[in-house]
Amino acid sequence: AVFSLPVRGSEGLYMVNGPPSFTESTAFQRDSGKNCKAVAFSKDGSLFAWCNGEKVNVVSVTGAELLRSFDLPKAVCLEFSPKSSILATWQAYTTAKDGTAGTPNLQLHDVKTGKCLKSFIQKKMQNWCPCWSDDESICARNVNNEVHFFENNNFNTIANKLHLQKVNDFVLSPGAQPTKVAVYVPGSKGAPSFVRLYQYPNFGGPQSALANKSFFKADKVTMLWNKKATAVLVIASTEVDKTGASYYGEQTLHYIATNGESAVVQLPKNGPIYDVVWNPSSVEFCAVYGFMPAKATVFNLKCDPVFDFGTGPRNAAYYSPHGHILVLAGFGNLRGQMEVWDVKNYKLISKPVASDSTYFAWCPDGEHIVTATCAPRLRVSNGYKIWHYTGSVLHSYEVPANEEMWQVCWQPFPDGAFPARAVKYQAVPSELPSAEPKPAQAYRPPALRNKPTTTSKLHEDEPPQNMKPQLGSSDKPLSKTALKNQRKHEAKKAAKQEAKADAKQESTQPPAAQSAPRSSTVPAITSGDPEVDKKIKNLKKKLKAIEQLKEQAAAGKQLEKNQLEKIQKETALLQELEDLELGL
Repeated sequence: AVFSLPVRGSEGLYMVNGPPSFTESTAFQRDSGKNCKAVAFSKDGSLFAWCNGEKVNVVSVTGAELLRSFDLPKAVCLEFSPKSSILATWQAYTTAKDGTAGTPNLQLHDVKTGKCLKSFIQKKMQNWCPCWSDDESICARNVNNEVHFFENNNFNTIANKLHLQKVNDFVLSPGAQPTKVAVYVPGSKGAPSFVRLYQYPNFGGPQSALANKSFFKADKVTMLWNKKATAVLVIASTEVDKTGASYYGEQTLHYIATNGESAVVQLPKNGPIYDVVWNPSSVEFCAVYGFMPAKATVFNLKCDPVFDFGTGPRNAAYYSPHGHILVLAGFGNLRGQMEVWDVKNYKLISKPVASDSTYFAWCPDGEHIVTATCAPRLRVSNGYKIWHYTGSVLHSYEVPANEEMWQVCWQPFPDGAFPARAVKYQAVPSELPSAEPKPAQAYRPPALRNKPTTTSKLHEDEPPQNMKPQLGSSDKPLSKTALKNQRKHEAKKAAKQEAKADAKQESTQPPAAQSAPRSSTVPAITSGDPEVDKKIKNLKKKLKAIEQLKEQAAAGKQLEKNQLEKIQKETALLQELEDLELGL
């Protein structure tokens, strides 16, 4: 199949053929106007629509002949219904000069006949588009905090209403019938917010709900259905973090299943939740969370961690369409580092870098990726790159210096159009050099510039680790009391070892220091030189840390490279300490 990638910007709107040719499509006539506000593909990728400040045009992607043209110079948003029977358009709502209500600004057009089926007044641009079930048997929109349902695209009669005190948001489940609806009702006057799952059309009292989860601390929520429509993940966030710990407010992650089960997903690091995504398999999800460097963890449907990717510079996660590859990336205010993981075997495939990216998307073939730098998020060096997931850049385009690029996207394809292929680890060949950014040199003040560098880390990086209980081990999750006892036991053990270490230290201390009784009331021997005292104190602190590391190693803990280097310095430090103390 030949893919199309529409590119929209100040150079107009044109189509690029996807891999392997990357040439401009001759079938699609370039629209050179600088006023293209929006583009939309139908869900199966067969139709393409755009608005150019004069008309809204619809073409067939393969034949590229113009199917429909609507006179809508002010349209700024477009969307097709799932089976391409309706094109929805939206323009900004304006009231009349005398303050009377304006004209309806949301239109639903029949794609086949071109006739306008219905117009609504829709003041807000956010969530402007009605939502359809995949078979178009149901269409829903939020009107003054209640959800109105239409059936079989008959918009003249409201078939059903979901009326709760104030429905702020709702999401229909994907896939086949029966359609389920997730609704969010924000808390007010001390009452908690809640998310409820219903099966259409059973909207009786709370008893008719499939599941219900209430929580405090939510100014807004994001609800994510999995592909099989068996569960919803809810990211609840507050605008302000009362504790003052985070600039981003506070987030919590909740899991709600249609069988009524619900849970709070326990995230082992504090800080913002940047991204949560379902694996298309619907049995796992990945969360990226915690103060930088952020953690990323894959959880199963019991909300137990399955694999932990450790920490790194990342704030987004993207599963490939077949769910066998996961990309973790740091875009926005991070440098664009990506990690491409094989999630069947949890092996790292590649670590490409796409600096200054504002957009990332998997190609429906599960092999290719597009990253782009678009205005208005970034106004300089706009352009896009097409990669193979093994890290090779196959095509790269940057717009001329005074031009901007606003959008690029893949043409969608029906599910199952591409078979899943075996994961490759070897970078696929490419004519283009791989995008290796120049390593940024850390700033060094002038006084330190010709001296040897000392590396100090602000934080310890955590390595990836498999969280699945290993076969053959009887590690049942410990009960709370068992955990408590285990912690007590470990604390006792540590205290014992410390006492031992102290005793050892006393016996190995140089004679000069030994003669002084080591009691807290007697001041420690001082050299009269605060600088020397400070050095001695520091050395003792370092030696104590080395002792602890040696104990950890003895207990079978795998030490990091820098920790092993620390241990090697012990004799030198002891010598230095002795020299200083003898010099007293």
